[in-house]
Amino acid sequence: MAVSAYPSLEARNRRTMLMAFLAAAGMLGLGFAAVPLYQLFCQVTGFGGTAQRATEADASLAERMAASAGGREFSIRFDANTARDMPWSFSPEHVTDNVAVGERDMAIYLARNDSDQPITGTATFNVEPEQAGAYFNKIQCFCFTEQTLQPGQEVRMPVLFYVDPAALDDPNMKGVEQITLSYTFHLSKNSGAKNSGAKDSGAKDAG
Repeated sequence: MAVSAYPSLEARNRRTMLMAFLAAAGMLGLGFAAVPLYQLFCQVTGFGGTAQRATEADASLAERMAASAGGREFSIRFDANTARDMPWSFSPEHVTDNVAVGERDMAIYLARNDSDQPITGTATFNVEPEQAGAYFNKIQCFCFTEQTLQPGQEVRMPVLFYVDPAALDDPNMKGVEQITLSYTFHLSKNSGAKNSGAKDSGAKDAG
């Protein structure tokens, strides 16, 4: 009996399924890799209004460069938000401030845990208009690490920043008078608040 030179239908199906699985796995891997790569891209370029992270040495250099900027100032607006499941009160101490280009300035945000248990939060941020993100540099910020507040605890959270004098040479920054720094606090994955629903449910059932 002649043997077909072509693979059987079952063998072809197995090969097709294997190739589809490998393709899906590769796309999934690229998806996970894309998140940190995108974040890195935004941090380096300021894309999407992502503020830059700077060192004290960077700030000192910017301050020296600003000496020739003629004391140009930007109005800085401070914005604060919380995610829907975040039981904190969060607001800027002052809504606006005038800041000279290249000079360090400090903003204070106020946060209070309104729940009856310790809550850990993490802050995301962005700068508007988007083109200003590349020139808005943060030296110190509460957003660099997670923050844990005890029940009823209220804290002052400082942000030390400066506006890079290079912003004055960017045609896209022409006409920009105000820059908005916006933060949103989210419930951390490590926060105990995730169990609050179960605890409340159990207490009601017990009653």
